[in-house]
Amino acid sequence: MSATIDYYFTLISPFAYLGHDRLLEIAEKHGASLRFFPVNLGAVFSQTGGLPLPLRHPARQDYRWLELQRWREIRKLPLNLRPAHFPTDPTLADCTAIFLAQSGGRVAEFARRAFRACWELDRDIADEHVIEGILDDLGAHKGDLITAALSENVKEIYAENARQAAAAGVFGSPCYILNGELFWGQDRLDLLEDALASGRAPYRPI
Repeated sequence: MSATIDYYFTLISPFAYLGHDRLLEIAEKHGASLRFFPVNLGAVFSQTGGLPLPLRHPARQDYRWLELQRWREIRKLPLNLRPAHFPTDPTLADCTAIFLAQSGGRVAEFARRAFRACWELDRDIADEHVIEGILDDLGAHKGDLITAALSENVKEIYAENARQAAAAGVFGSPCYILNGELFWGQDRLDLLEDALASGRAPYRPI
């Protein structure tokens, strides 16, 4: 049986952006399937003790700048360190991804383009026109999708994703779960690939 990777992320996360294409490559290489779980990171933080970026100690904020520069170079991806629309509310983008995942749409490609919109192209992913433009590029019916993404049903899935994430031990974006084993951060993707390639039993907290 093929492996399944649960992918927890928010589309406002620069680290999820940096790891997105690499995750897709790893999954394809090893024949693994991906399950997409966009989450409200604020809700995850409230359940797991995390802090929003402005409230973190300056040392942690400074280290974030270093990591973004390092990984931008390693991944060879354009990344604006100070995008015009950050922070912004990712709810619309995340919920659109949820609806696409639920309906069999092109969620991986939508996520790639939404990440790029924020972190490369200085667009506001909270703006319906920006999301509509991405859906247009994908050949999707933007009006229907925007309405569906804003439905109470999708918003409840969004809330449930956060609850499920916290229950699984997720505490940031991105997190990947393979066979119940958590890998936090796109810098752990090599470890995730090693676990896939070896087929080893998952590690557990002691």
